[in-house]
Amino acid sequence: MSSSRSFAQIDVFTATPCLGNPVAVVLDGSGLDDAAMQRFARWTNLSETTFVLPSTDATADYALRIFTPGGELPFAGHPTLGACFAWLAAGGQPKSPERIVQQCAQGLVPIRREGERLAFAAPPMRASDPAPALLAEVAQALGVTTAQVRRAQMLDNGPQWLTLLLDSADTVLALEPDHARLAALGKKVGVAGVHTAPAATPLIARSSREARAFGPAAEAPLIEVRAFAAPIGVHEDPVTGSLNASVAQWLIEAGELPARYVAAQGAALGRAGRVHVARDAAGQVWVGGQCVGCIRGEVFL
Repeated sequence: MSSSRSFAQIDVFTATPCLGNPVAVVLDGSGLDDAAMQRFARWTNLSETTFVLPSTDATADYALRIFTPGGELPFAGHPTLGACFAWLAAGGQPKSPERIVQQCAQGLVPIRREGERLAFAAPPMRASDPAPALLAEVAQALGVTTAQVRRAQMLDNGPQWLTLLLDSADTVLALEPDHARLAALGKKVGVAGVHTAPAATPLIARSSREARAFGPAAEAPLIEVRAFAAPIGVHEDPVTGSLNASVAQWLIEAGELPARYVAAQGAALGRAGRVHVARDAAGQVWVGGQCVGCIRGEVFL
């Protein structure tokens, strides 16, 4: 028998509704089995749907399960921030005033407040070289030449992304991938490119509505990111925390990016996500963004 459960839909990596990446949050997932969670995730048809549960670790404030339309993820960035925002808005009280601790399949994820933003500690990331044949096929599916690929790595922090650093942000924004071919290859693909003139990004230039959402004082993005996830039923994810976390760990260490920067994502989908990245003195990368509630109510599950 279904029961009424508190529900929220949060837009993440934006302060303006409908310009970020939405996540569905069922604030009490107790008693739901895997099949029920997966069924609801397919029904919402969002890139991720989350279920808040009591933690089984004494140091965590709550546990979180994260589902895409095609399956469960051990960790994901924008669901982590969106679920934390919804949990706090619903009256959640963290054990520590300094940070919130989320338990998920990937482990414990600290989350801290940064003024109007929340930021999660990027989980440990493993990097490896992709097979040359696979990289060549992915490049063809993206429509880029070998000369346009500056670096490539397989990045894994729970979700796995075959990630390419391309020659520019303009190249990233111009991509029109063959999603069917990417799905057949079975790999989620992330791409990033550095803006040559961050103060005048193509995103701001072509959308006055999005420019107004951030205002003239907004910190200009240094890089443009896109995430293609056809193998899990999502052609393009609007703004992707896990990918941005891995990109930061990879490219800061490689000397391609500074220890603090802002990434833009979502322009190709009419979004204007902003991901704030900072590596602290201990080497921990924090990935943050603003959140805004868009829907609040009840679901019957």
